[in-house]
Amino acid sequence: MKGDYLGAFEELVLRAVDALSEAAYGANLQRVLEREARRVVSLGAVHTVLERLEAKRLVQSAESAPTAERGGRRRRVFRVTASGRWALREAESLRRRLSALRAGAGD
Repeated sequence: MKGDYLGAFEELVLRAVDALSEAAYGANLQRVLEREARRVVSLGAVHTVLERLEAKRLVQSAESAPTAERGGRRRRVFRVTASGRWALREAESLRRRLSALRAGAGD
């Protein structure tokens, strides 16, 4: 089923959420993804993928405490769930298997 698999951008966002831990909120994820992927990433695309990952139960969100820098507003912060960590391990395992095929292609 299509919804069971991670798309490439979903995987990037999920890996970024995992890496940023308590700093994994929309605008920060957008900045990190743009810097690391060296491409333009829209905030809307990040939010869309976060919602999709949450629907798949690969991430959970919670409201942060109000911050002075945001005028007392809260942030929606994301964290990777156990299912999300499993999905990341599976994606990495698939990459290794596919790379091994290339290495053994001359056989």
